[in-house]
Amino acid sequence: MSKKTHQQQLAARKAQRQAERDAERRRQRRMLAVTLTAIAAVVVVIVGLFVVLGNNGDDTPAASDTPSPSQSAAAPGPENKPKTIPTALAAAPKRTTPLASEVDCTYKKGEAASKPVNPPSNGKVKASGTSKVTLGTSIGDLHLTLDSALAPCTVKSFLSLVGQKYFDNTSCHRLTVGAGLQVLQCGDPTKDPAAQGSGGPGYSFNDEVYPQLKYGRGILAMANSGPNTNGSQFFIVYGDASALNPAYTAFGTVDADGLKAIDKVANAGVIPGPQGGPTDGRPYIPVEIKTATAAA
Repeated sequence: MSKKTHQQQLAARKAQRQAERDAERRRQRRMLAVTLTAIAAVVVVIVGLFVVLGNNGDDTPAASDTPSPSQSAAAPGPENKPKTIPTALAAAPKRTTPLASEVDCTYKKGEAASKPVNPPSNGKVKASGTSKVTLGTSIGDLHLTLDSALAPCTVKSFLSLVGQKYFDNTSCHRLTVGAGLQVLQCGDPTKDPAAQGSGGPGYSFNDEVYPQLKYGRGILAMANSGPNTNGSQFFIVYGDASALNPAYTAFGTVDADGLKAIDKVANAGVIPGPQGGPTDGRPYIPVEIKTATAAA
């Protein structure tokens, strides 16, 4: 075999090996492309399933004892929740010196009412007896016992508002969860969340307090903006209220089951307001008063 022929054969074999290597690389690239396509398809299927299941979960919340929180609100952190809630019921408040059998009540007209309502009539009211009121709410029924021996003018006003459906379809706009002040505040029919806390029935009446008055779990009392400014807003003490001075008219109590429902709301935390700090704001789980009814 001539030298030239040998070189030609070597060149041919080299070219063949190069062609085989090129073909193998092309085959591997094709296989890699197929694999990546398959992986991408699996990812698309998984993401699709996640989206579908996720949307179904959001649109159809699971049944629970309490309503779902606002989807637009960030979940409260530990600083927005109570560290502890006392579970022992406070003793129902009693006046150390009983009132006279009848007292004079005066309801003074003030700013425009947040919801149309007539003020109670002025005059004598019996300072004895109890009345039952049920608040049908989004977290269950809250059963109230109003005590006219404690605050007859307050009880008369509250029953008048209940009878006129003033509290129907309103929300409890404020929750406090800090040490020394654990209350749920309701009674303002204002619909704008930014303005809630300033509304009232268009009239006011005097405080019915006494120096020995103390607050604790289960006490029902009037909110106010200063002395003798009672209107429609009230609060339920569900836990610690050691920070409160006897400046808020206590006029009844709330049942134990109702307080347990409020505990769930409190433990879910608050959405802090602009001025109240991390432990004071709207409840993360909304509390809506659907109806308020007095026992016949």
